[in-house]
Amino acid sequence: MIEQLVDAARAGVETRSAETPVESLREQLPSRGEGRPFREALTRPGLSLIAEFKRRSPSAGEIRAGATVADMVGAYEAGGAAALSVLTDERHFGGGLEDLRAAREASELPILQKDFVVDGYQLYEAAVTGADAVLLIVAALGDQELAALYAETEALDLDCIVEVHDEPELERALSAGAEVIGINNRNLDDFTVDVDTTRRLITDVPAGRAVVAESGISDRATLEDLDEIGVDAVLIGEALMRAEDPEAKVRELTADEESTREHFI
Repeated sequence: MIEQLVDAARAGVETRSAETPVESLREQLPSRGEGRPFREALTRPGLSLIAEFKRRSPSAGEIRAGATVADMVGAYEAGGAAALSVLTDERHFGGGLEDLRAAREASELPILQKDFVVDGYQLYEAAVTGADAVLLIVAALGDQELAALYAETEALDLDCIVEVHDEPELERALSAGAEVIGINNRNLDDFTVDVDTTRRLITDVPAGRAVVAESGISDRATLEDLDEIGVDAVLIGEALMRAEDPEAKVRELTADEESTREHFI
């Protein structure tokens, strides 16, 4: 499955770069606006929640028909989320850069653009569209690609989550210099989920690196368990998108009755 996702991402880059050359994106960088402290939001005291807007997925299909970015991210922010994630892959997840723009306009929280990044062009897109951070998936990249893209995120002043699924991928992420490690509990081949993946891999993450647990997290008890083993943040999408009251669900998970807005004053 990862090969199909990567191929689709490369095809998308080819199409968009023909329409809007990277030089045009570079020209827009000076007007991109003030960045928001994504990594700082993850490493504040307590376990931080990255709340995700995701329209659909290959395994779940459509998640919340009729949901608007503004309504969902507004609820996430009011409920106490520390940061946002916006899934912009179009072919398999139904997203797009317009969702990222809408989230930037609707919320003051730092935003992760979650996509299958395979080309530096996508980093320029992220920077000019409103992302404060991007996701690099080790399984989708060779060592040289990973190192080059990671260096480019730093040059563009973008924070970066480097996502891993197993021990060899974690070693590669650390070799690339990753400061924020995303541990995805979902197997990208068969989409099974096992939260023990985080429990196993975190023991090999050096002190001083931030750890984000992803996938398969939907209840307060799991968050408390992850907090105890040293996880800094969790990324939750489907459980929030399906919640009858997303704001209340965020409050339940964070056990925080105050808006995250206070952390940026």
